[in-house]
Parts: sequence; C-alpha cells; structure tokens
Amino acid sequence: MLASAQLIKYGSLLMSIVVGAAVIMVRMRASKQPTTLRKIIMPPIGMSTGFLMFISPLTRVPFTWALGALAAGMLLFAPPLIATSNFERVGDEVFLRRSRLFIYIIIGLFIARIALHDVVERYVSVAQTGALFFLLAFGMLVPWRLAMMQRYRRLL
Repeated sequence: MLASAQLIKYGSLLMSIVVGAAVIMVRMRASKQPTTLRKIIMPPIGMSTGFLMFISPLTRVPFTWALGALAAGMLLFAPPLIATSNFERVGDEVFLRRSRLFIYIIIGLFIARIALHDVVERYVSVAQTGALFFLLAFGMLVPWRLAMMQRYRRLL
C-alpha cells in the first residue's frame, strides 16, 4: 500500500515537471508567432472543462477551501504573470513580447506549487489535492488572460 502511495506521489511530481516544462516551451514559442484574441481566450475555456472533476465525490472540497484556492491563484500567482506579459505591434500583427523575467517567474511559481503540493497533500487526499491545485491554476489563468485580452484590444 505504501509503495502505491509513493508511486502516485512521485508520478504526480513527474507529471508536474513535464507540464511545467511544456508550459515554458509553449510560451517561448508563442512569442515568435502573431497572437489573436482566440489564442488568448481559448486556454481558460478549454481548462474550464476540468470542473467536471467535481462530479466525483473524491475530488470535492469544502467551499471555503475552493474559494481560498481560487483567491490564491488570483491574488498571489496571477499578478507576476500579468506584469511580465506584454504585447507589441509589428505591422498589422500583434506579438506577445517575451519578458526576461517571465521564465524565472514561471519556474518560481512551479517551485512554490511543488512545495505547497507536498504540504496540502498531508491534510487531504490526492484527488482533493488535485482539485485544489486545479482551482488555484484556474484562478491564476483567468485574470492573466483577461489582462492579456485588455492589452491586446488596446493595441488594436
């Protein structure tokens, strides 16, 4: 039993590292192509399907915990991303301007997430931990993308 719990824990950590690396690579490539409003708003729309996880009783958490996770994403994790995401107009196209700090902020947020994940997992199940971190990520993504959308529209 202990071996399977550790396998889940380390598998989760490995997946987090893979996803974190993928986010960094996608983000770096995105700055080389023009962006569109669709490219800005689709990630939160696609991610919103993750709320279906709450159909399962295993992932349900108290409402106050859910609000706390959303608030942490919005208030702690979104502002650095918003601050380092800017656009520039090149001819008729709009490009996401890459900040030098962005990569360090993403890595720092990732490290904070890993550290928090270990702490949270001591108090709730693996499924509930996943649910809370989904809410944290969604809380971070929506304000970031809304800010990007505003900046994009201002440039147009």
